[in-house]
Amino acid sequence: MKILIIDDDRGLRKSLTLILTDAGYEVRVAEDGEEGLAAALSENPQMILCDVRMPKKDGLSFLREYKERGGEALVLVMTAYGNIELAVQAMQAGAYDYIPKPFGANEVLLTVRKAEERERLREEVGRLRSEVRADRRFGEIVARSPAMIAALEVAQKVAPYPSPVLISGASGTGKELVARLIHRESERASSPFVPVNCGAIPETLLESEFFGYVKGAFTGADRDRTGLFEAANGGTLFLDEVGELPTSLQVKLLRALQDGEIRRLGGTESMEVDVRVIAASNRDLEGMVQQGEFREDLYYRLAVVPIHLPALCRRREEIPDLVHHFLQRHRERLGVKVTAISPEAMEGLLKYPWPGNIRELENLLERIVVLAEGTEIEAGDLPEDVLHPSPDRAPVAISDHDLSVKRHSAELERVLIRRALERTGGNKTQAAELLELSPRALRYKIQDYGLE
Repeated sequence: MKILIIDDDRGLRKSLTLILTDAGYEVRVAEDGEEGLAAALSENPQMILCDVRMPKKDGLSFLREYKERGGEALVLVMTAYGNIELAVQAMQAGAYDYIPKPFGANEVLLTVRKAEERERLREEVGRLRSEVRADRRFGEIVARSPAMIAALEVAQKVAPYPSPVLISGASGTGKELVARLIHRESERASSPFVPVNCGAIPETLLESEFFGYVKGAFTGADRDRTGLFEAANGGTLFLDEVGELPTSLQVKLLRALQDGEIRRLGGTESMEVDVRVIAASNRDLEGMVQQGEFREDLYYRLAVVPIHLPALCRRREEIPDLVHHFLQRHRERLGVKVTAISPEAMEGLLKYPWPGNIRELENLLERIVVLAEGTEIEAGDLPEDVLHPSPDRAPVAISDHDLSVKRHSAELERVLIRRALERTGGNKTQAAELLELSPRALRYKIQDYGLE
């Protein structure tokens, strides 16, 4: 530790230098307040021992100016026995402690070491806080990237309130996990969380699925049935892929959100429901509004608090944590013997663009651990298209073993966006027009696919 001594008493400077040097400290000296201020700002000591009464600039003036100019070292003031009041003023101005004169070597070393321990603890707390900010755990979700941490912090802030949330992001980025986090952190945590994929229900059944029906409402309705809103009463209804809803149901959904009431299909009486709605979509809902494909009033009703999840290619620092998380999960669930991954294999995973995001990573790891021969994943265990992904300008390669529409759609979208940006010379407004996207959606997708 470097210590700066500021005192106009030459003998005291010399004796302090000997005491501190023998104790293993690096010592610098200054003979007045002005020289001491210059030395403190240029040499950046970790601790300063400063006399209160000095020529040119006294200890209090030194302390105030040093702090005003951003000085961070611990300052210990030295004062004669009768000037304790000045020492108290110095501590009020930012000094850490004081040493009354005259003092012995043991007294000096005890005070300095106490201050040194305090500084060490402060640095440790700062380091831990930095690590917490850089590696935040939100339930089962691990976040390291600033964009993901910011998104999850918004999720935690909005969780206690009933405000609707709209989560956007490419397929496989973890939208349902974030929705479950919001539910878990809310006062509704003990009530149902009801997820529904709006794109997986046939259009003819949507109304009855959402609102239920009464006996005799249609052929085959031989009993009353509750809908999703009733099932989620008191809890959270998660509308995944909400952009897939037809306009006719959008109207009924908006009315339910506005009034807090629903009516079963074929029924005559309305019933109150207390449901917090969280919606999610991988589509450009704002662009759909502009094109008349999604109701504007419903969009603003759902997007009271928007949260955007970045694609995995924008969160590469999280890949090692995700890999180890999924390896542990697959090991426990499948009983496989794979426990580790080689640095070469991890490097291959880090370089791959992950068009299918986290879901693609999880599925790939499951396939690898099932087929792996040893206890460690080697680079040779990775598929060829992961080790050597096709360049962006090449057509999207479709393997007979991977027929995922969502995954290949995302890769095609990435290629089209890159080509639109190249054709317009990087003009995002013109590129958005070519792609038939809103400028805001294009900005999100450029970030998601790492095309900046």
